[in-house]
Amino acid sequence: MEPAEYALMDAAEDRMWWYRALHRRLDDALDGIDGPILDAGCGTGGFMAVTRHRSFVGLEWAADAARRAAEKSGAPVARGSVNALPFADRSFAAVVSADVLCHAAVNPSAALKEFRRVLRPGGRLVVNMPAYAWMLSAHDTRVRNVRRMTARETAAMLTDAGFAQAQARYWNGLLLPLMIAQRKILTRGDSASDVAPFPPWLDAIFRGMTRFERALPFPMPAGGSVLAIAVKPVAEQP
Repeated sequence: MEPAEYALMDAAEDRMWWYRALHRRLDDALDGIDGPILDAGCGTGGFMAVTRHRSFVGLEWAADAARRAAEKSGAPVARGSVNALPFADRSFAAVVSADVLCHAAVNPSAALKEFRRVLRPGGRLVVNMPAYAWMLSAHDTRVRNVRRMTARETAAMLTDAGFAQAQARYWNGLLLPLMIAQRKILTRGDSASDVAPFPPWLDAIFRGMTRFERALPFPMPAGGSVLAIAVKPVAEQP
């Protein structure tokens, strides 16, 4: 991403409603994991910082972001690409990769092959992706996203990469109409980043809506993001 986007992320991710909602869902997806977890594309370390009860190792390409992530989370952070992970086979009980496979510099096939390589048999993969190709906007250009996917496409991508039990669900569905209005109607051209401080009252409303949605007993039929979970087969195919 652009250096300015990392600075915005670093400043906002511990309090902005969207990051807080994402981190809660990622943490939920890691329930039952006992062992080291790789945050592949950890950015400035916000998720690792709010889940210190877990054993994390971070990976980040940008040097300044990797430094910030290590300082913020206290976890070890390696520099490198998700396309060629600098870790040994079967090193991790889980791999988390949030809004990384969407980036222009990432080869999803190569990255997923690497995620499977470093996972232990039966290890869990948790992936978050921005939803819907038709939602590509000026914000995606700023953060160098080139792909947004449906839940079905995301699950199929993980299955095609050799993972099992792939399930993908939309989230941030209640606020999707506002996202569409912001990105497709109100915004034109080179807009400001979507990552920015919100007025406290508005941030509280949005945070409350994401909490309400997270507590629903059924999945959302649509949403601004897709959260997918899959496992590495215990017995790999030859």
